[in-house]
Amino acid sequence: MGTTASQLDTLRLLEYEVSVHSSIQELTFLTKQEILHAYQRFDELVPKEVKNRLDYRISMNDVLTLPELKANPFNERICKVFSTSDIKDGSLDFDDFLDLLSAFSDSATLDIKSHYAFRIFDFDDDGTLGRHDLEKLVNCLTGGTDDTNLTPDEMRQLIDNILEESDIDKDGTVNLSEFQHVISRSPDFVSSFKIVL
Repeated sequence: MGTTASQLDTLRLLEYEVSVHSSIQELTFLTKQEILHAYQRFDELVPKEVKNRLDYRISMNDVLTLPELKANPFNERICKVFSTSDIKDGSLDFDDFLDLLSAFSDSATLDIKSHYAFRIFDFDDDGTLGRHDLEKLVNCLTGGTDDTNLTPDEMRQLIDNILEESDIDKDGTVNLSEFQHVISRSPDFVSSFKIVL
């Protein structure tokens, strides 16, 4: 698989930007090498005829062809949370793509990871994890098929247990600070919340 002259020029430009203007690196938890690798992966998804490759928006369907996202049960939510598209279609430009990889990197802080995990799990985007969000979360984690779905009673009991453990103010939902409190007691969360290209 060869690299075209246009791709080499773009890659050289990006290397220049990263080395001379380290602001890209300063705004992420990624190293220069990780940023360059991310660009190569992003560039593979951009049609060859596109000139301004860094500003091109890759459709969510194309982003989800990446094996690292394809198998993730929250893949569409991840794209929608990190997309800055005005039409909320889950498409990603290069900045969005870097933000996604940065939040999922090993170097990202627990606060950053928990903030984005909360947003991903907040399916209705209302700023809390209510019963409906928690049900969708459980279905995503269990595969959401007829064979793996919990019975209504099992689901209700599980959500009751989650709220009992997490809902500190007893309002029937989990807010961000409550979620972060629960995550802070889960040492495996940071290591499991990652995407490596």
